[in-house]
Amino acid sequence: MLLFAMLMSARLGIFQETLYKTYGKHPREAMFYSHALPLPGFLLLLPDLWNKIILFSASELIVVWGLSIPKMYLYMLGNAVTQYICIRGVFILTTECPSLVVTLVITLRKFLSLLFSIYYFQNPFTMQHWLGTVLVFGGTAIFVDLFPKFMEYFSETPKSKVE
Repeated sequence: MLLFAMLMSARLGIFQETLYKTYGKHPREAMFYSHALPLPGFLLLLPDLWNKIILFSASELIVVWGLSIPKMYLYMLGNAVTQYICIRGVFILTTECPSLVVTLVITLRKFLSLLFSIYYFQNPFTMQHWLGTVLVFGGTAIFVDLFPKFMEYFSETPKSKVE
């Protein structure tokens, strides 16, 4: 499922790159449409959303600037703000870099987020995690041509002083 999502994300990146070449680079407009068009789909989830609103409203109250606000709403606000910053950066990145670079950056960000989650929640780091680590960093190293640069750096002989 994750592989499928990554492939679809890469395809979307290529499509955005094509659109930007044809119609110009407008990251804020692209971000608006990609978030506004799916909104009617949330009507299908209205009963579940209503249950979450009730659940959030029943959470512990926290006083912020003299207002008592349920803690879950503050968490949701914090999540929304950080997600906005992240996705805005991605849409700006799509206007400045080829889609392969954007996909690589997003994959690395997701991977680092996964590593942080494993560390924070004290989950075991399994053999599958090690395999994923090797694949992500290996792919990144291949993309940036790190191995030839690494070999060139260590194969050079020190230059002697010319007197």
